[in-house]
Amino acid sequence: MSPPHGPATRSAWVVRFAELVPKAGAVLDLACGGGRHTRFFIGRGHRVTSVDIDLSGIADLKGRADVEPIQADLENAAGGDGWGPLAGRSFAGVIVTNYLWRPLLVNIVAAVGPGGALIYETFARGNERFGKPSNPDFLLQDGELLDAVRGRLKVVAYECLEVSEPKPAIVQRIAAVRRADDAQNRRG
Repeated sequence: MSPPHGPATRSAWVVRFAELVPKAGAVLDLACGGGRHTRFFIGRGHRVTSVDIDLSGIADLKGRADVEPIQADLENAAGGDGWGPLAGRSFAGVIVTNYLWRPLLVNIVAAVGPGGALIYETFARGNERFGKPSNPDFLLQDGELLDAVRGRLKVVAYECLEVSEPKPAIVQRIAAVRRADDAQNRRG
């Protein structure tokens, strides 16, 4: 049996495309949950900003110099675009798994710094036949991640498919990069 934060719990998609994130560059783990990708990237030598409404899953990382925990309810944040404590920041890598809040998609893409990468994987339309999430508000529409990065990032890989691991689901996932010389094309 793997430890609770061991390799078996990491997204294979994130692991596969982790090399796209520039070495030692800062990483944003959005909706970090238990911190499986936070731990993965600090193990690769990155400083990670880990954001979630509940940080109890990364409580054991408190006080580490290479982890910046931010407790935030980005879906209900006051002050404009909902990006709150992340406004104006950019990262060498932006990692999002099993999370969708459409109003943040523009900010998520904009947070990818020049030369940086977006690695995103979450549930898509059709997942309702497998259980939760089944609410259309939390299921990507066909091609929605492609639409979110179009004209802003270069797509390295994209999939929308049925998976069997870690449990049966319909997922959409993308790995995309921003050109190193692209400092202006960050807002939608």
